[in-house]
Amino acid sequence: MNFHDGSLQDWQEAVAAQTAAGRWLQEFELALVALDSDAIGRLFHQDCHWRDILAFTWDLSAFEGRDAVAGKLAKNQQDVGAADFYIPEGRKAPRKVRRVGRECIEAIFEFSLSVGKGAGIVRLTEAKNGDLLAWHISTTLQEIDGHAEKIGENRPTGAAYSRNFGGDNWGDARKKAVAYDDREPTVLVIGGAQAGLSIAARLNQLGVDTLVVESWPRIGDSWRKRYHSLALHNSIHLNHLPYLEFPPTWPKYIPKDMLGLWFEFYAEAMEINCWTDTEFVSGEWHVDERCWTAKLKSGDGTERVVRPRHLVFANGVSSYPLIPDLPGLDHFKGSVIHSEGFDSGAPWKGKHALILGTGSSANDIALDLHSFDVKTTLIQRGSTTVVSIDPSARLNEAVFDEGPPLEDCDLIVASATPTLMVEAYKQVTQRMLELDKEMIEGLKGIGFKFDVGEDETGHQMKYFRRGGGYNLDAGSSALMIKGEIGLLDYDQIEQFVEKGVLLKDGSTVPADLIVLATGYYPQKELVRRSLGEEMLESIGQVWGLGEDGELNNMFRRTPQEGLWFIAGGLAQVRINSKYLALQIKASELGLLEPRKV
Repeated sequence: MNFHDGSLQDWQEAVAAQTAAGRWLQEFELALVALDSDAIGRLFHQDCHWRDILAFTWDLSAFEGRDAVAGKLAKNQQDVGAADFYIPEGRKAPRKVRRVGRECIEAIFEFSLSVGKGAGIVRLTEAKNGDLLAWHISTTLQEIDGHAEKIGENRPTGAAYSRNFGGDNWGDARKKAVAYDDREPTVLVIGGAQAGLSIAARLNQLGVDTLVVESWPRIGDSWRKRYHSLALHNSIHLNHLPYLEFPPTWPKYIPKDMLGLWFEFYAEAMEINCWTDTEFVSGEWHVDERCWTAKLKSGDGTERVVRPRHLVFANGVSSYPLIPDLPGLDHFKGSVIHSEGFDSGAPWKGKHALILGTGSSANDIALDLHSFDVKTTLIQRGSTTVVSIDPSARLNEAVFDEGPPLEDCDLIVASATPTLMVEAYKQVTQRMLELDKEMIEGLKGIGFKFDVGEDETGHQMKYFRRGGGYNLDAGSSALMIKGEIGLLDYDQIEQFVEKGVLLKDGSTVPADLIVLATGYYPQKELVRRSLGEEMLESIGQVWGLGEDGELNNMFRRTPQEGLWFIAGGLAQVRINSKYLALQIKASELGLLEPRKV
């Protein structure tokens, strides 16, 4: 193994960690192969956790407690045939780390399955008798035998078009592939931003014919067309797409136009078949043929029907803009726009603006308007979690700052069970409150309604549970505290009037512009409009946390055969697109049956 430069003690600790992890894996494999749940249980703490992604359960699954973990491992081992556990060379060596408040030895391991190859993480802590036992383990399917990703040494030869004198070159082949004149796509992906591009790239490398449809005129427009000053709120090293990392010269926080440019380049470089300016109108599942009839409409009004076996909705956490019913708003004589349609504060220089909402978009728009000398006031309805982008939000990036390669970081992030994730966010949130104490006290001092989320898990769990309700603060809070950006409690409003809002005390707050930063309908509205009410009732909630702690119907089989969902930030879709693509490939190979409801 390779050790970094350091003291003799560091070297000795690394050797001890390697030895301990290797010994544990040997004993674990012997017990597992013997289907001995008692022997498996003796290797785990009583309060242990296991997360499995496809390897043992063909699902996203979590189990807690020694008996539940050992029993399920032994039972499912009969079908999955896990064996050959080892610590691979070239990955981050077993090391001492702190996870969810516990000092432990963490090791990444690989293993074989009857259907392919797997990888996982084990975390060992000392028991009262001195033995090192597992308090956390994860197992993931990484590859299906005979269907490895076409990357690295397994890359395509290019023989079909390389130096093909007199025949099609690469450009000709791409035009024919995109046209779909001679075939139907196996998978139709709806949405060409980070989620759609990630799953399409993954499926391409597994040999699954995939078409992406994007309603915007160009790939990347879904970001390019957002408000003028937008940049990502988390660091670049989290946000790479599969297979192709951002240039090392790019800024830490990527501006939206750079991101849009990259998406367009990525689609071409990864040979993703895309139809832009194309709207998914409707879809109907045919049980006997086990395929969809999907109606598509291009910007020029022409329609085309394709018949894929799989639909993947990749339209984001939200769908259509949500416009609330506000008393008197129809009497307002100024301009009213949803935050989705806001571009720049330049046209409103020297005027007055009201923004309904206190989430990230509302605050970013307030900053933009303020920069153009617009007298800006935020209207707050419900309480909001506020977190500074740096240093507080950076705490959630800690794993990616530790040094392992991106592949290992993704495996670490994916390993968390729902219970451990909640506990981790509770701990991180407490640290955020300490770092942001002055800002929070200042906000409360001006009457801002602040919260730390349900069960004090902060903004991240709010995102998973409801898709919003927080502000990653880029500086608007300081301006509100100083009074340079106004704050108005919605409960003070009587109604909207011609020139602004009439307050209950009889005064009027003037406005030339009202921005509705009121969010979006959840994804189920998209399902209802395109697949119908009956389908919506059949599949249930999309996004939000289910009873098992996982996101509803995301990255996994839904109750409807051939219907899949992927959404989230760039890191989230990069990680989960791998497992979604493997499930679709397994379905095509007959290895994965439709979900039983």
